[in-house]
Amino acid sequence: MTIDRTSYSLPVARMVADLRAEIAAWRKAGLKIALVPTMGALHEGHLSLVDLAKTKADRVIVSIFVNPTQFAPHEDLDAYPRTEKADAERLAGRADLIFAPSAAEMYPEGFSTKVSVAGVSEPLEGQFRPTHFAGVATVVSKLLIQSLPDIACFGEKDWQQLQVIRRMVTDLDIPVEIVGGAIMREEDGLAMSSRNVYLSPEERKAAGQLNVILRETAEKIAKGAIIPDATREGADRIRALGFDHVDYLEVCDASSLASFPSGRVTAPARILVAAKIGRTRLIDNMPV
Repeated sequence: MTIDRTSYSLPVARMVADLRAEIAAWRKAGLKIALVPTMGALHEGHLSLVDLAKTKADRVIVSIFVNPTQFAPHEDLDAYPRTEKADAERLAGRADLIFAPSAAEMYPEGFSTKVSVAGVSEPLEGQFRPTHFAGVATVVSKLLIQSLPDIACFGEKDWQQLQVIRRMVTDLDIPVEIVGGAIMREEDGLAMSSRNVYLSPEERKAAGQLNVILRETAEKIAKGAIIPDATREGADRIRALGFDHVDYLEVCDASSLASFPSGRVTAPARILVAAKIGRTRLIDNMPV
């Protein structure tokens, strides 16, 4: 199979060999290459990463792959939106190539390797989704090795994921610069997410207050409030909005995701939240 140049307004590679052949031609021309890994269902947050990548490279690849290994059995793999045609239309004029492999291409028969990043992956999401980051690290390492870009762009909304990937790239000496893109938000401040489409109108209204509570909690802590006291109050406020459960609302070291045992911020810090309302689990974060 060769690259599909007719289905959409930009070419699509579905095989690793075709991806590498296209990249080899770009390399021969001396071009700088960026990769933006996604699971599709693209929104303005994703597109901001593509635009960021375009400012830093001559050619931009956007991968679209709903990665099964980062979903636990009870999670929404089958329900996750798959909108390749609409995604391609959104990428027209922004990206240069879509890499949209099948699961069989990424995980052929007999595949048995897992990339696990200790430490930074263990708190927060690691406690509630213990298999998640191994799936992320495995697929991202494959995408980086398959394309060997100069840079790769990831959104800061998935802050812990960004730190896991940075740790992995450093530890494995993968020659790529990892660039974080700012969180894109709706008018009321809700962090953009492909899962926001699951929210009912009432849930959507409550979700728009999540970032407000996050910011106000961060401001209290920055002014000297004890971290456990402020986060406990913040979690109570989130539940009062109608959220069914708050998995975590914590303040951590921005890079290592370690907690602050003293209850005070003593290094660059980030406040992170994961909370579920209805069938939708939302995450967000911001600096303290």
